[in-house]
Amino acid sequence: CQPLCGNWKSTLVSLISTCKIIMDMQEQQTTAQATSLGADNLPTGNLTLVNEQEVVRKAGRQAISAFLDSHNCFSVLRASGKVVVFDTRIPIQLAFYALVEHDMQTAPLWDPSICQFVGVLKVTDFIDILRHFRSTNANEASLATRSIADIFSDQAISKAVGIRYGFWSVDSTTTLKQACKMLLTNSLEFLPIVMPEDMRVLACITYTNVLEHLVTHFREQRRLFDDAIYDLKIGRYQDDLIKVAAHQSLAEALALMHTHNLSALPVMDSNNNDKLVGVYSRSDITFLTKATDAKDAVANLDLKLQDVLDQQRTDVTTPDAMHTCSTSHTLQSIFEYFAQLRFNRLFVLDEQERLVGVVSAKDLVEYFVKES
Repeated sequence: CQPLCGNWKSTLVSLISTCKIIMDMQEQQTTAQATSLGADNLPTGNLTLVNEQEVVRKAGRQAISAFLDSHNCFSVLRASGKVVVFDTRIPIQLAFYALVEHDMQTAPLWDPSICQFVGVLKVTDFIDILRHFRSTNANEASLATRSIADIFSDQAISKAVGIRYGFWSVDSTTTLKQACKMLLTNSLEFLPIVMPEDMRVLACITYTNVLEHLVTHFREQRRLFDDAIYDLKIGRYQDDLIKVAAHQSLAEALALMHTHNLSALPVMDSNNNDKLVGVYSRSDITFLTKATDAKDAVANLDLKLQDVLDQQRTDVTTPDAMHTCSTSHTLQSIFEYFAQLRFNRLFVLDEQERLVGVVSAKDLVEYFVKES
């Protein structure tokens, strides 16, 4: 068997497997035609014609769906790692800087009054809170003393920012397929894995973690992933693509991402709206780490995106480097690319190197589980 991210070593086996798919398809056609004939051997309705391409695509989705259903969440955990948990009574600003200090993007929230996890706090939540304080001219200095619980229970803030209590989690025996569906159904970025015996959080997994496990361990001899990513329309394309210009402010970019529920935006040349020059992610906290206090951080929201891109950090909180592919790249080649670079998203360029789409790790995972 060949790894999903490797080269095909046995062309003969692949051809035989592909022929088998087509033979199965032809058998389905014969059966469908037979059931469409009446007693007088005349058609009783429209003949069912099975699309060969769709049969192969469906076989690919089913193969990976079965793989995700046969592996559990424990299998994606790293050999070593760390988890930060916050008491909801601590100041939210302190919690944010603790995330930065530990190079973490999220932390489960523990309410000691009821001895339960009640939610998660993300780096991006603090950014959205600052954006809200800026738009309402509120006193950002209060963030140094206001607790996580106080901020989350403030209806004006929670409604404007979209933060809420609610702790969705799985245990280590949950299948990856079930975990992916929970991520998708509840619009989650992170999914905590909890040991039910002692309420210990082992990790918070993402779509990228699932994709890493998939390209490392999935094996398949049949050629099921030779369709172009553009033809499959996995991701956002053309009119659905949200872009931002390099001369626009950080505040404008964050507002766009919040409105369209995006984790990153392609940054375009200010003089050419089709030319990609960079990517800005909500998880990029460069403008915050360089601020002396909350007031200074709010002021930094007026920075131009080009200035932000020029000073991006290079640790775990930094958005992915800009990775691109062409409209002709196949799904197989995208997996191989991911195996090398571990990206969160790829930007799709046409023959003239104009931006036409973006494909994220979430889009790839969703393609394989949404119809299963």
